[in-house]
Amino acid sequence: MEKENLFYATGKRKNAIARTWIKPGNGDIIINDRKAEEYFPIETMREKVIQPFKLTDTLGSFDVKVHVIGGGISGQAGAIRHGITKALILSDADLRVTLKRAGFVKRDPRIKERKKYGQKGARARFQFSKR
Repeated sequence: MEKENLFYATGKRKNAIARTWIKPGNGDIIINDRKAEEYFPIETMREKVIQPFKLTDTLGSFDVKVHVIGGGISGQAGAIRHGITKALILSDADLRVTLKRAGFVKRDPRIKERKKYGQKGARARFQFSKR
């Protein structure tokens, strides 16, 4: 879905999926129809979202619209960062080297390990009693 100067990409992290659109503008970030400051009250999550822009010196030159579902706030922030990174690469292929070196291009493959039967959790065990 690429119109004139509108770039779309999907970002993923843990169980979160972010559909991301970027277009040249003045740096407005809208997440699920709310401003980024309102959606992410924690400063570190907002910083994570704008990392690709800071790294490529494009902060304030793109408007971002994101629809994110699933996961928690950390996973959603990571998914948005991944989506923004992929959309930036579509807008300018020369940015790929910089973003790849920072590790933003690759999807973070870490997910929750499943619980095993007969045990308390993925790794946790019930207490062993000898007698």
